[in-house]
Amino acid sequence: VVPGFGGQGFIDTSLADVEKAVRFREKQRLTFAIEIDGGITPETARRARDAGADILVAGTAIFRTPDYGASIQAIRG
Repeated sequence: VVPGFGGQGFIDTSLADVEKAVRFREKQRLTFAIEIDGGITPETARRARDAGADILVAGTAIFRTPDYGASIQAIRG
């Protein structure tokens, strides 16, 4: 997404980047965390975790809802 603008849609091609980072981390035997931000919803969170993301950053999917806790739980799966 374009940094600094909330509410943007998820970029599906970013999942390939996450998978590439996972392969690199494993091949090099490194321990860094892989973070993904932008368009994170319960559905995209599942896909990002499946791709190997360790940290998910969600803004709009939480703060534009009346129940932050329920939204966080839904994203966590």
